[in-house]
Amino acid sequence: MTDANIRIPVDARDRLAEIAAGEGLSLRAYLARLADSLLTPAERADRAEHARAVLREWNGYDPSEGEQADLDAELDRRLAEAAAP
Repeated sequence: MTDANIRIPVDARDRLAEIAAGEGLSLRAYLARLADSLLTPAERADRAEHARAVLREWNGYDPSEGEQADLDAELDRRLAEAAAP
């Protein structure tokens, strides 16, 4: 595998290196593991569509776009409430 150079602020690099070291990893290994653990926007959309299809087939749940937006707003509200001091 070839390597790539990524320019980030020194403070961010140092923080990531400290986190990596705390997990017994090099910064390179930590970033590779992090990249493997995250989903791209397209992958997230595919998983969401698959989940909606499973719910539709399982119990007929099929919210409209407006209902989905309302549910997303409610989730955002609850997450903000939970994160508030």
